[in-house]
Amino acid sequence: MKILVAISGASGFKLGLETYKLIPKKHKKHLIVSKNAKIVAAKEENIFYNDEIWQKSASGSYGMDIMMITPCSMNTLAKIANGIEDNLITRSAAVMIKEKKTLLIAPREMPFSPIHLENMLKLSRLGVIIAPPILGYYSNQKTTKQMEKFIIGKWFDLVGIKNNLYKRWDG
Repeated sequence: MKILVAISGASGFKLGLETYKLIPKKHKKHLIVSKNAKIVAAKEENIFYNDEIWQKSASGSYGMDIMMITPCSMNTLAKIANGIEDNLITRSAAVMIKEKKTLLIAPREMPFSPIHLENMLKLSRLGVIIAPPILGYYSNQKTTKQMEKFIIGKWFDLVGIKNNLYKRWDG
């Protein structure tokens, strides 16, 4: 599978980068970082910058299978919900929606305003997976790394990436 991880905004950059790193090697993976996240991103293979709207993920013919925006700022979420395609992240998300491909958005704001919730509902009705980074305490995470792996494991479950990143509920 071809998998795209996008990081919009610097808050939560580490979690987005860890999501990218934990995608199994058998998949072709790509990473987009926004202008604000670019400051902390190291140049690696298949990292695109948000102003490079000509990159392959912006074309439906490339055939991306999964896109995860982790984290997703409310600005990026609002643009996607309203069809604004002014950068590589929003253009790539629009391609995923029009091609009916898997798109997961992990909103990072708290609390959610009614506008945020309306935008999430609009996208959910289009088939977009809305999955904020929320812990499940049943897996007894003790470290930040375990918490991150739980969240990423749940995201992978939602988009169909097999993983054993966290302790599953056993009743």
